[in-house]
Amino acid sequence: MSNPRLETLRQLLAENPANTFARYGLAMEHVRSGDLASAVDEFEAVLTTDPNYSAAYYHGGQTLEKLGKLDQARDLYRRGIAATRDPHALSELQAALDILGE
Repeated sequence: MSNPRLETLRQLLAENPANTFARYGLAMEHVRSGDLASAVDEFEAVLTTDPNYSAAYYHGGQTLEKLGKLDQARDLYRRGIAATRDPHALSELQAALDILGE
């Protein structure tokens, strides 16, 4: 079945591959559709373009957790903690990491 949101986001990225907002949206759409591996790839692509995009660290880590990749989730949370300057994002990332344990 066709997903118009995925198609729109892919078109936006075809026009501008550095559009982090569209790439993040594509990652979230993959999460919603259950394509978690593609979502992780898109979250990483967001972070390649914009390493300060704190939501990509959090939601990427959550997606890795759903895939059972807990060590990779911890790593992504740690990378986010090191990169973010936003106090709210920092507390969310730290809480997620704390839940997983060191």
